[in-house]
Amino acid sequence: MTAETETHVRLATLRLLYRVVADLNATRDLRDTLQAVADGVVSGLGFGAAAVNLVRDDGDLEVAAVAGSEELAAAMAGQIGPRPDWERLLAVAEQWGPLRFLSHRQGCALHGRVPTWVPDIPVSDHPDAWHPYDALLAPLTTPEGELVGILSVDLPVDGRRPGPWRCEVLGMFAAQAAIAVDNARLRSEMVRAVARLEDEQHALRASEESFRHAFEYAPSGMVMTGVRGHDRGRLLRANDALCRMLGYPGQVLRRLGLAAVVHPDDRDLLAGHLGGSTPVEGCTELRLARSDGTYRWVSLRTSHVGDGDGNPRFLLTHIEDVEDRRLREQALVHQASHDPLTGLPNGRELRARLDATFTRSPRLAEFPPGVPHVGTGLITGDGKGLALLFCDLDGFKRINDDYGHHIGDVVLVEVARRLTAAVREGDTVARLGGDEFVVLADGIGRDEAHDLAVRLRRALSVPIRAEGETVPLDGASFGIAWADSAEKPEDLLRIADERMYRQKRGRERAQRRAG
Repeated sequence: MTAETETHVRLATLRLLYRVVADLNATRDLRDTLQAVADGVVSGLGFGAAAVNLVRDDGDLEVAAVAGSEELAAAMAGQIGPRPDWERLLAVAEQWGPLRFLSHRQGCALHGRVPTWVPDIPVSDHPDAWHPYDALLAPLTTPEGELVGILSVDLPVDGRRPGPWRCEVLGMFAAQAAIAVDNARLRSEMVRAVARLEDEQHALRASEESFRHAFEYAPSGMVMTGVRGHDRGRLLRANDALCRMLGYPGQVLRRLGLAAVVHPDDRDLLAGHLGGSTPVEGCTELRLARSDGTYRWVSLRTSHVGDGDGNPRFLLTHIEDVEDRRLREQALVHQASHDPLTGLPNGRELRARLDATFTRSPRLAEFPPGVPHVGTGLITGDGKGLALLFCDLDGFKRINDDYGHHIGDVVLVEVARRLTAAVREGDTVARLGGDEFVVLADGIGRDEAHDLAVRLRRALSVPIRAEGETVPLDGASFGIAWADSAEKPEDLLRIADERMYRQKRGRERAQRRAG
């Protein structure tokens, strides 16, 4: 699989992951959440079967949701496995990051009384083939470390043991599933508490105390917002978990209100979510300011609490810290668009930026007769335009041959650093692969572009120190293409590439004559 194809596969997998996580977060009660977890594995993560084993109040685990086939549902639904047997199974299984893999070679006797299902699939001799008795488990553990269930998956769609990328995606989904299950249980408890408040008016004081206890000691942030009279939109109460999350004392946070600590770009989101007495369906994610001035991503889910007549009393908002998940998502997006060795934008990201910049740059045809512009380089009357500099290192194969590929990698990293340091602020430096680099410069003149190429060539002529070795560089060959000489963005790359190779061949011929 090429790097380009792998990037497409990873982006497609991320889109599926975002979709199934969105479906998961859209559910409200525990039963729907559990089924959404199982369905999400089958619909979006590349497995043909999944079962969610929920930790019951007595500690044992019950198969509470199944997805994949009627045969699986008939065999597994409602089955109960003792907690000690599950713990023993997890202890002997191989650790695949947050996952646990139990190979068929370890024997079925280890399963004890854990509910099992053996799919009717052929046994393959391929070393990575999925065996009918293989088992892949994902413990569902809350951020506080509590085990709320175990997700069991089976039947990889390609018939192979899942690779590192698919295991990482499954681990991410399991982390979100654990939070969703835990939140669903909390929501169920809150709904039951509210129902008791409405149905048991004669025990209002006791019920209010029960609600207060659940609110104050909830593991996630909770706030109450007024909906009546002068209290409308005012933060009435915030629990300790939210105060710890944001670093404000309770009195300060109540005085400020959420509107004062929300990120300026997210104010409309907050206003839309808490703008009325009727709760907004689904989750809203936005940033809240901490007392130290930093921002954290949180997820808001709101419901209204009514009085005995069904009139709204206040809005109850559950606020969950999702900063770590957002950072992981951003890291995955960065990995898909950047070169893993140098950290520069990769070919895919370069083309995206080139497409965006190219469409903003005026074409020669847009200039009416008589409007000055400079021939084949500059496309605006002020002598500025969009230029693409294609760079290929001279003699890089010799470095790999003489010093080894690990030194070659050090050289490429240093070349990326030097190129980035030498270009203008706002220019894009990208690596296409091997020793090929590209500089995309907008609003640059012909002389400036040639000066930039000379400056970059000089920067790449200074030897590099790598692991105690002094590695000489032979410089680099550059080809410059301009937006007014290309019909399409990809023409810029082709033209610059051709000009770079003409320069490289000319330099090689000159060196042979000199030798």
